[in-house]
Amino acid sequence: MQEDPKPWKVLRSEYLFRRPWLTARKDCVQLPSGVINEEYYVLEYPTWIKVIALTPEGKMVMIRQYRHGLGRTCYELVAGVMDPTDATPEEAARRELMEETGYGGGRWLPFTVLSPNASACNNVSHCFLALGVTPQGDRHLEPTEDITVHLLSEDEVHRLLVNDEIKQALMAAPLWKYFALRAAGQDPAQGAL
Repeated sequence: MQEDPKPWKVLRSEYLFRRPWLTARKDCVQLPSGVINEEYYVLEYPTWIKVIALTPEGKMVMIRQYRHGLGRTCYELVAGVMDPTDATPEEAARRELMEETGYGGGRWLPFTVLSPNASACNNVSHCFLALGVTPQGDRHLEPTEDITVHLLSEDEVHRLLVNDEIKQALMAAPLWKYFALRAAGQDPAQGAL
């Protein structure tokens, strides 16, 4: 059995800029082989969250919003960042679902924890499965958010995935897991972490 690759040694770090949503860092690292890489860039982000939310009737709570990086409006899961006031990723996910859709309640299960890019990003994205969510109140969108809420059947969401209409990889991955479990005859709630 081969030994796992060893961690790199950070010789020095320099922050290139710091913003609330993105921080860029340049590290000088030494690999276990002794090779030195003078410029290894790391993007620092807060913890991200995603929610696969289903109503008691089995409808999936999806949103649509314009994404400037791609220059298009996309179907998405509810998503956001963990604020300093959120005690846990689940608390952040519950808050984001309520803020963006007005839905809440239900039974919540951790479903996936993924890295957006393990070679260059220092954060992870937690996805939760929220079963039996119902309208709980008004939405509370930020001034920069223009979001529409859509209740779609599982078949409609699966079609969006198959037709490459869900563009965000960290949203597509947990949805593919959800549908893979369904296709295998398993309850996705049993596939929760």
